[in-house]
Amino acid sequence: MATGKIRYWAAAKEAAGVAEESYEALTLGELMTKITQNRAQLAQVVRRCSFLVDGSPVGKRPHDEVVLGDGAVVEVLPPFAGG
Repeated sequence: MATGKIRYWAAAKEAAGVAEESYEALTLGELMTKITQNRAQLAQVVRRCSFLVDGSPVGKRPHDEVVLGDGAVVEVLPPFAGG
């Protein structure tokens, strides 16, 4: 089981109620399941988010295929409005 840090930005930060927290998960899919359990508002927000793992965009890869290394930092980025 990998451990690391997840950072929330903008609406994700508001929905999570924290700017960052530690996690234990093997894949991004497992992490999403864990962080949204009993957090309906966060679950709704992360559906629209993009993700960076150690600074690299996840893109359209299935989250269950994105393996998290020990010490990985996951950034949760909601869509930004404005120009």
